[in-house]
Amino acid sequence: MSGQIIPVTQSSQTLIEALAGVLAAEVSEADRARAKLHLLDWAGCAVAGRAEPAGRILLAGLEPTAAGRAFAWGGLGNILEMDDVDKRGLLHPGPSIIPAVIAAAVDKPPPIERILNAIVRGYEATIRLGRAVGPGHYALWHNTGTCGAIGAAAACASLMELDVPETAHALALAVSQSAGLWQTRHEPASMGKQLHCSVAARAGLDAARLAAAGFRGPLSILEGKQGFFAAMCPGADPAGVLAGSAGWRIHEVSFKPWPACRHAHATIDAALALRERVNVLDTDGDILVETYRDALVFCDKPEPKTVIEAKFSLQHSVAVVMLRGKPELADFTPGAIEAADVKAIRNRVKLCLSEAFECQYPARFGASVSFAGETASAPDALGDPENPVGGDVLLGKANALFEAGGLTPKEAAGLIAAVEAGVPELPDLICKVLA
Repeated sequence: MSGQIIPVTQSSQTLIEALAGVLAAEVSEADRARAKLHLLDWAGCAVAGRAEPAGRILLAGLEPTAAGRAFAWGGLGNILEMDDVDKRGLLHPGPSIIPAVIAAAVDKPPPIERILNAIVRGYEATIRLGRAVGPGHYALWHNTGTCGAIGAAAACASLMELDVPETAHALALAVSQSAGLWQTRHEPASMGKQLHCSVAARAGLDAARLAAAGFRGPLSILEGKQGFFAAMCPGADPAGVLAGSAGWRIHEVSFKPWPACRHAHATIDAALALRERVNVLDTDGDILVETYRDALVFCDKPEPKTVIEAKFSLQHSVAVVMLRGKPELADFTPGAIEAADVKAIRNRVKLCLSEAFECQYPARFGASVSFAGETASAPDALGDPENPVGGDVLLGKANALFEAGGLTPKEAAGLIAAVEAGVPELPDLICKVLA
């Protein structure tokens, strides 16, 4: 990041006011280039998501307003579980922040630089809050939902060129609306995860617009006696909102190469490595997965019945890898879930907590897979900053998602070119593609 974070010098400032100052730092061309990658990644996820049942429902009720677009598009990017993720904040920034920005830009498109700056600043706000909430919050609350609104507000405030005090009120109003409970993951038919992203996107946009009009929020909403941390975050680190070195945290966000819950990715990577060394198909015996606790909490589903359960199943992920290799969208469809050969391998997959991986989490998402005396380990999931994917992989992912969403190769190429070139018509183009 070329600009330096603005230091907090006034002890009377609330956390929200200080954070608004942090977000006023300069965004460089390199930062905007990174934002383009996340914009393309979100667009692929959203286009593919529109073809799914949850996506069709969201778009069927789309209101032709900025807030309506933000709400409808907010859920699309999370449907296929391929959205970007900040592993330390345990959240997905893209699905709530980017649709809010694009929705706000459709009616009166600003220069593309402002859109990209807004994305960078939105990611910063969401990630900083997400990293501060602590495991007590994540145990019950969906961080993407609860921390998404502040990022959407920060992004929209940047897009609207609000000053620091106005931005602070936008952030405060957004946090006042934070919500999203993990109970949704216990019911496979629930589309609540997508609703959390939709609500966060719309809440952030509404908060910024209200702040711009003079509407004021509770600036002590984070650290106050009846504020966010007191109500929802046992064992949190409020000071963490402002902690850390200078530099935009969008560069620390991970991309997801596989269409499954991020907690399954290290296991997939380890299984792929093991598959290169041993053949589990011709020999009986258990396949052992060792990983960190949250991966077991979220993804121990030996008999998935639905698409979303399969995406949250370590057992299914390992079976697919051993049978097919690199997992694709089709490997998590109802037909793949019920396939006899997949079931047979799933039944052989056993899970175990690894203290070695647990003590590294969430700074590192790691796993190992063992069979017949052979073990393959993945200390960092593919797509993490420590194990990055190249631009060719991200481009291939985008093309696969666009195809899954029904775009022709010409349409996909046009959208990719528009993102890469940063054409002024980009918001309108995305609007038409998601119609």
